[in-house]
Amino acid sequence: MPAERRRWSQEFSRWFDWVLEEAGIYDYGRYPVKGMGVWMPYGFQIRRRVVELIRRVLDEAGHEEVLFPLLIPETLLRKESEHIRGFEGEVYWVTHGGTEPLDVKLALRPTSETSITYMESFWIKSYKQLPRKFYQIVSIFRYETKATRPLIRLREVTTFKEAHTVHADFEDADRQVAEAIELYKRIFDELGIPYVISRRPEWDKFAGAVYTVAFDTVMPDGRTLQIGTAHHLGQNFTIPFEVRIQLPDESLDYAWQTSYGLSDRVVATVIAIHGDDRGAVLPPIVAPIQVVVVPIPARDEEQRKRLQEYIGEIEERLRRLGVRYRIDDRDDVRPGRKFYEWEARGVPVRIEAGPREAENRTLVLARRDTLEKTTIGIDELEEKLPRLFEDIARSLRERAWSWLRSKVKRVDTVEEARRVIEQERGIVELPWCGSEACGLRLEEEVDAGVLGSPLERPEWVRGKQCPVCGQPAVTSIRLAKKY
Repeated sequence: MPAERRRWSQEFSRWFDWVLEEAGIYDYGRYPVKGMGVWMPYGFQIRRRVVELIRRVLDEAGHEEVLFPLLIPETLLRKESEHIRGFEGEVYWVTHGGTEPLDVKLALRPTSETSITYMESFWIKSYKQLPRKFYQIVSIFRYETKATRPLIRLREVTTFKEAHTVHADFEDADRQVAEAIELYKRIFDELGIPYVISRRPEWDKFAGAVYTVAFDTVMPDGRTLQIGTAHHLGQNFTIPFEVRIQLPDESLDYAWQTSYGLSDRVVATVIAIHGDDRGAVLPPIVAPIQVVVVPIPARDEEQRKRLQEYIGEIEERLRRLGVRYRIDDRDDVRPGRKFYEWEARGVPVRIEAGPREAENRTLVLARRDTLEKTTIGIDELEEKLPRLFEDIARSLRERAWSWLRSKVKRVDTVEEARRVIEQERGIVELPWCGSEACGLRLEEEVDAGVLGSPLERPEWVRGKQCPVCGQPAVTSIRLAKKY
């Protein structure tokens, strides 16, 4: 039977902090700057593999990686007025170089639309150069005034993937947003992270965007976490930065742009969504250690020698398979304690081998997701271990999607929506006329934040009315308690 998930859901905040510490993932709260933490070696390896996946997906889709300076002059940041209004309260400013006041204040990068667009004004002159797709994975800094949380709400986001693309017309930029959505689906699907995709309402879109599409997931405590966004920027940045291109008819026009981002929240979600009361449960694709081998102690010298040789053979087979493995041969730690430690760290597969297994040339495989144990012959390892990894990834993905679907409820009235949010949390979806006034009223009356609406009109709202104004519903609106 799988481990319980009572603490995981009912005490999520404490559970999450415990896992980050127990598994050696992220040291938060002790670094003397609020909202900033330290990636520990094990956590850094998880982060590294998530970043490798993101890079692979973007590179295969024709994106080019760049690296821009951390500092942005205030003059650049203020070029697009709506953008600076959206970020002004969150910007960290550098005002001195040594003891000398600076002529122009410098912002620690909150995001890079302004600095990247500025450089694109030099690089891009013709439609023949388009589309162009850049991305970087960097730290960004935002002065969060809400309660900070490790990996979920930080003042330094250390793993910020921001893509920035340039296009010759609105339609091609629109197509790029659709591509970004598909790329994010692929990343989240490989990690087993479930999601809902919504078009953010006008009052909650990215500052400077024509429209914003967001990916949200439901965390173990029923709150939603935004895990990815994609923005159609129109010409809102290219006009003030004079990014003009020559079109096929030799006329000049301003280029069109998109941007889309992911952050440390992807790592947080992998840990949170798949975990249980025993700790993390990592998908094999990102697990720093995919297999841990725990020898069961032998009693006499002859058995110990035979077991040691057998463990060496197991290690050689794992090496040939290209598996990330660890042999836990610590003499001063009992096997039960080792099991506990590696389960907390989420290692996908544990191999147990003692004198009996050495004699019979067998292995005990224990899978972390279900805690099931099976005995196989050592000669079956090369065939069965890769299949087991695939089955664990599939099992985690299916369990996560089942969890998300159970947390999305469709209702027709404000009263039902309020009851669901109060008692069950998760996402509640109501018919909606599409007006901002009704959307804001629903936020207030349900006491939840608006996530947005489905990208296509859902069939289930046909013939239904907006619960606020009584007008025919043109779409649905999603509300939830949000991080």
